[in-house]
Amino acid sequence: MNQHSPKPHVLAIHAHPDDIEFQCAGTLLRLHELGCRISVATMTPGDCGSAEFSSEKIAQVRREEAVAAAAIMGAEYTCLEFRDLSIVFDNDSRRRTTEFLRVTSPDIILTAPPVDYMHDHEITSMLVRDACFNASVPNYRTQQWDPAAPSKKIPHLYYVDAVEGMDHFGVRHPVQFTVDVSEQFEQKIAALACHASQRNWLKQQHGVDEYLDACRRWSSERGRDIGVAHGEGFRQYKGHPHPSNNLLLELLEGRPGS
Repeated sequence: MNQHSPKPHVLAIHAHPDDIEFQCAGTLLRLHELGCRISVATMTPGDCGSAEFSSEKIAQVRREEAVAAAAIMGAEYTCLEFRDLSIVFDNDSRRRTTEFLRVTSPDIILTAPPVDYMHDHEITSMLVRDACFNASVPNYRTQQWDPAAPSKKIPHLYYVDAVEGMDHFGVRHPVQFTVDVSEQFEQKIAALACHASQRNWLKQQHGVDEYLDACRRWSSERGRDIGVAHGEGFRQYKGHPHPSNNLLLELLEGRPGS
């Protein structure tokens, strides 16, 4: 991609509303500033995230919060309308996720890590990786209404940090590189703060009332890895036949050819 080519389309797709803001909003803000088209998507509308509202009501609230957060990041928002605690790796889910990638046709994808604290995150990671491959296969039929054409290429795929940067055994989660988001951090916090219902839910369900402080603390810890105030960590999936050049880092660092 040379300097005269259009900027890439970047899609961040994670399990629930607020996952993207917590894990990679600063990077998305930087990419938006560079002129990239930004899309964000969640597998579910957060329909189990309340102790006081019905699933339908909290889903409506959380979709609206996600739209507001996406606006801060200069992004368009989509919910794939799976349901909380019910994301599974089956053929219907694979087809739905593949169809979404064919429709959106991103150049770069940021998604959930393969290992995280809950299965919704991990199955999202599996489905997105699977769809990156399947989307370009002409004979893979998604069986959706008015299906999109197969993708012309396999996108660059990156995994965000696990929650709190830990694996299943409390061991620090490795990353390949960390993005400096110090200048974008207050906007990141503003986007995360749009998810007020999630803060209330965490306080009631888990006894956690440090929603924004937890984000500040972890972003600061990742930032220390590279000597800056705030950072976001990533790993790139390089398995065959995915592209192996680090397009995300090339864009952010302004390298020739990006």
